[in-house]
Amino acid sequence: MNAPIPGPPEAVTPVAPGPATGPTPARGPMPGYVDFARIGPLSRRAGAALAAATALAGRADPADLDRLFALSDAARSSAARLLDARPHEIALAPSTSHGLFTVAAALPGPGTVLVPRGEFPANVYPWLRFAGRGGPDVRLIDPDGERHITPDLLRRHLTPDVTAFTVSAVDSLTGHVAPLAALKEVLGPGRLLIVDAIQGLGAVPLEADAADVLVSGGQKWLRAGWGAALMLIRDRCGERLTPGLGGWAGVTEPFAVRHPAPSLPGAAAHLATNPDFPAAAAIGAAVDDLLHQGGPAAVGARIRATLAELLDRARQAGAEILSDGLDHQERAGIGTFRLPGHDPGTVHRALEAVGVITTRRDEWIRLSPHASTPAAAADLFAEALRTLTHRTTRTHGTTHSSTDAQESTCPTS
Repeated sequence: MNAPIPGPPEAVTPVAPGPATGPTPARGPMPGYVDFARIGPLSRRAGAALAAATALAGRADPADLDRLFALSDAARSSAARLLDARPHEIALAPSTSHGLFTVAAALPGPGTVLVPRGEFPANVYPWLRFAGRGGPDVRLIDPDGERHITPDLLRRHLTPDVTAFTVSAVDSLTGHVAPLAALKEVLGPGRLLIVDAIQGLGAVPLEADAADVLVSGGQKWLRAGWGAALMLIRDRCGERLTPGLGGWAGVTEPFAVRHPAPSLPGAAAHLATNPDFPAAAAIGAAVDDLLHQGGPAAVGARIRATLAELLDRARQAGAEILSDGLDHQERAGIGTFRLPGHDPGTVHRALEAVGVITTRRDEWIRLSPHASTPAAAADLFAEALRTLTHRTTRTHGTTHSSTDAQESTCPTS
């Protein structure tokens, strides 16, 4: 693990669309695609696994069904290697949100769960929905500085009623990597650290061993598509969680005369039903591919290097970088900028027009490249910014460039 990545990154070769009357040939993302924090286009290996498992499901021979179940078990074993866990501590949920709702349903009250203000909504609504329905109360805490949750801040908010703290491993706007080990040290063994890892898993190394519970879908940095998420529930906290959403797939005898039957051991106790087997095959293949490439440290080094180049190009164009003070290890695969004096909608559209695909969040533009992002992306990006920030005019026969600072900035919603 963590050996250098063998060979070049996965090639990104655009293919022209087919005729209007025929199917469009499959292709990878455009060279300027730097939006993996939103959607990671399905990798070739995950796509092949998805197609093969779908073919098995189409035949539905008894032996093929056994193979589908085996693919799900293999995905859990691969995830256990990635997260330094035991296979029975891993279950497959349909999505990050579903996994977090599963955990919220499993965490009994009374008590209080701390939730950082500004968390991505997927890590807010589960706790709000179960507060007052048998779950703990919710207390929102304001971060220090630009959305950062520090150990000292967490310590100041700990009161005897706090039973859990939930946080994103990587902030979806700033790219800040949460110090999971230090946060868990503050919480101690008696309180749960629950981690939404979707913006970090597959992009950078995470202190996953600090998490009591961790959930991550596969459709972003893992490039596994939709339909499966990894849900880690460590043995050390299993007895503190009830099988709130655990259904027939989570018990030892689903057809017992009396219900509920005893729960299965480990994370499987929280399964409502069987996983999406083709999606399980895809996420398993994606994790295997990540491990084959050297793991999160090797892949993350390439992602961080590409992001650093993009942010340097943005600074050269006069952009302001959100959380620019983060050091190398504090920033994951996400960087966010804005061009003072320029309407962010105009910036976003101009980038898209030349094939640089990003996400706009109010006045900020988010960049999130992958290890597979080619060097050409930085050149496309820099040229688009140059065109935005300089307008060529001819006055008295002389051509010169002048900074365009006349566009208005749209209000923050």
